Amino acid sequence: MRVRFNPFSAEFRRDPYPQYRRLRETQPVHRTLGMWVLTRHADVRAVLRDRTFSADLIPRQVSKQAGRVSGENVARIERLGRKSLVFTDNPDHARLRGLVNRVFTGPAVAALRPLVHEIAGRLVEKACAGTEIDVISDLAAPLPVTVLCEWMALPAGLRDNVAGWTHDIRFLLEPGLMRGDDFTHVCEVVENFVQALEEVVDERRSRPGGDLISRLLTARTAGGDRLSDEELVFVCIMCFVAGNETTKSLIGNALLALLRNPDQLALLRTNPELVGSTVDEALRYDSPLQLTKRLTTREVEIGGTRIPEGEQVLLCLGGANRDFDVFDRPDEFDITRTAHGHLAFGYGMHGCLGGMLAELQARTVLACLLRRTETIESRTDEFEWQDHSFIVRGLRSLPVTVRSAG
Repeated sequence: MRVRFNPFSAEFRRDPYPQYRRLRETQPVHRTLGMWVLTRHADVRAVLRDRTFSADLIPRQVSKQAGRVSGENVARIERLGRKSLVFTDNPDHARLRGLVNRVFTGPAVAALRPLVHEIAGRLVEKACAGTEIDVISDLAAPLPVTVLCEWMALPAGLRDNVAGWTHDIRFLLEPGLMRGDDFTHVCEVVENFVQALEEVVDERRSRPGGDLISRLLTARTAGGDRLSDEELVFVCIMCFVAGNETTKSLIGNALLALLRNPDQLALLRTNPELVGSTVDEALRYDSPLQLTKRLTTREVEIGGTRIPEGEQVLLCLGGANRDFDVFDRPDEFDITRTAHGHLAFGYGMHGCLGGMLAELQARTVLACLLRRTETIESRTDEFEWQDHSFIVRGLRSLPVTVRSAG
């Protein structure tokens, strides 16, 4: 039976998992919309770990868009695509990753715990001053932006623009959705963001501190290689672009799963030590990043199907994370599950650099919210999912009623 896969449909946006399951069971290597769609965990993981698959599809599409637009900012946006960790292949990727990994370490993220706890606690306290909260706008959206601004020690005037600029630049992750006017606008936003951060970099060079930008400035390889100022600025921009929307969606999706499974919410309230496994299970169960693309650089065989060189391959991370061959009862949300092996953060050399920070923020804000409240109840049974991206799954809003503890 032919399965129609349409990631742009309203049905898919509401619940993509039935489509993923049908594809896994009937057409796990599925050709549609000019690309090959993979939904099995083994196939998706194999492509992610295979370095012969290219991640530079988006820079190619950005360059194609740039060819239709004139302006002095076009060259900058092309370089942002070519020099971003998310889109580079080796040897460029290995060089950039080697430098950035010297700063994005487990101990560095662990050192942010007091900061994340203070910001999350402040947001929860303010939200719970009343009885009605929109979890997305009150908690999930401001938390990751504020944490990154604090980690980079950005000046107040710049912080006011970061959320809006980040939202606009996010379109670069899906250049096929941009019209000519959109592309021109994003070029201008990128240039504004770059110029603002360049001023911060200059200031940190003369007055370094313990912030992320200062640490990136001093990062060196054994051979003395370092990030150029532009590369450093691009790292900062992509921290916001790649980390903000996904962290926001992770927090919203996790709480929605708990509200839809009140037995699991009750279990977490009585066993707060399960907050870590709750976030891990939320990543598997309703992955914020649902889809990512690769490009074949040679003819390959996947699941018995030959795929020629130069073909787009769509990796359904959300589908792989519901694979019955890997996870027991994958369509159930179980916070006691050991969900190791999920692909929500990707896998291999392009595995998400900010995954530890995203998990820390989600764990912290959920723990703060549950400590501050006796009850949390959804104010609606109809949820509106964002439609400005087809690769990210997240709620537009999550209105809840709360009763404060004590």
